[in-house]
Amino acid sequence: MAKQTGGLDGAGILHNEPPKSPWGNGGKNDGNGGSGGGSGGGGGPRNPWNFPPNGKKSRPGAASLDEFIKRARGGGGPGLPGLPSGWRLWAAVVGGLVLIWVIFSSVHVIGPQERGVASLFGRYSTTLTPGFKFTLPAPFMTVDVVDVQNIHTETFPKNSGDNLMLTSDQNIVDLTYSVRWDISNAPDFVFQIADPQETVRATAESAMRAVVATSTLNEAIGDGRSRIEARVQIMMQQILDDYHSGIRIQGVAIQKAGPPSQVDDAFKAVTAAQQAAQANKNNANAYAQQVIAAAQGQAAEFDKLYEQYKLAPEVTRRRMYYETMEAVLQKSDKVIVEAPGVTPYLPIPGLKRPDPQPDQPASQGDAK
Repeated sequence: MAKQTGGLDGAGILHNEPPKSPWGNGGKNDGNGGSGGGSGGGGGPRNPWNFPPNGKKSRPGAASLDEFIKRARGGGGPGLPGLPSGWRLWAAVVGGLVLIWVIFSSVHVIGPQERGVASLFGRYSTTLTPGFKFTLPAPFMTVDVVDVQNIHTETFPKNSGDNLMLTSDQNIVDLTYSVRWDISNAPDFVFQIADPQETVRATAESAMRAVVATSTLNEAIGDGRSRIEARVQIMMQQILDDYHSGIRIQGVAIQKAGPPSQVDDAFKAVTAAQQAAQANKNNANAYAQQVIAAAQGQAAEFDKLYEQYKLAPEVTRRRMYYETMEAVLQKSDKVIVEAPGVTPYLPIPGLKRPDPQPDQPASQGDAK
């Protein structure tokens, strides 16, 4: 304790008086003849924050506040025991902050689905693969981390409303579609384009309108939608590759294709009429096919008969006669009369069978 007190006395920072009233010596005169000034030993009250008179022995623990603040601000003289003083204190603080900044800007954690694009003074340097990676601290080297496995989806139109396009047959179609894309080249994605999302949207709008302009309305709202989607995807990829954008188009999907809302009712009426006309046309084609098939069958049968007729004309002629008479008389009432012993008069009209009437009861004469 004595060594520590001596050190403080030598430093001149903390000085104390022997135990007495902080306001003076109780009105006693110390022989200096003064009237108790702040720095004298007179009998008047003394400022407790000033240094004690010279030659008095100091006591640790009661430092002068003004001197302490002065030392902390970098004033002259040594600092507090065990702590750096003045510029050494601020140098230690600044050094700690610089060390933290270097650690946080030099160590990078790259996830499995991510890639880090490192640039040295703004120029591309290298691509960081997944894991813990170390680079020069910023601003010498900066790292942009991008997710190369995330699938982004852009929907058109962005807000609810019409997305009208003109077809090749001078019709207007309202299209709602989406585009899916991801990152194929991280350095190109970071350095070649400023706004990737807006670039993809502008490219999709341009490609879709160009393809629809070469397609008819029936193709856009019918079975030609898959071909339109494939052509738009190919065209978008070509444009983005020319930009060296590092973007890969995963697919284009048309969710809705129809007429504008203002003419929707009229378009439905036209569509219904077209469907009815197509149905009638299909029915007529089916009937024509049936008639043609029946005629072709009859012609084939006649050819076969002609083959037989050439081999045996008389037999074939008689056979045809019998088959014809059988077909004619099959549903007619017939009376067969043998020539010998035939009565000259036959009531042929009476031989006609009456129509059956099962609902009428039999008469009494018939019962008898």
